[in-house]
Amino acid sequence: MDHPLIDLINQKIKEAEDAGEFDNLEGAGRPLPKEEDPENALLNRLVKESGGVPEFVSLSRELSRLRAELRDTGDRARRQDIMKEMSMMEARIELARKSYR
Repeated sequence: MDHPLIDLINQKIKEAEDAGEFDNLEGAGRPLPKEEDPENALLNRLVKESGGVPEFVSLSRELSRLRAELRDTGDRARRQDIMKEMSMMEARIELARKSYR
């Protein structure tokens, strides 16, 4: 079953071709760059362009924040809670790194 908008999409492409909007595009005639993960190439590009980072990077940033909070906290109970969070965070970072590879 076709997408409900396929006719409109094809019409817009045809109009752009007729108007020459696909002529002289940058990189025309050259092969596309090699992709390490072709199935997820579009998703990876969108994440990169929007400033996204791998999960282990964002978790590492959170771990740094927890370390700073630990340094600044004098409350013994809160320090214990922070250390537990840090331990869990380190485990999550390791799992995220393994799944990223």
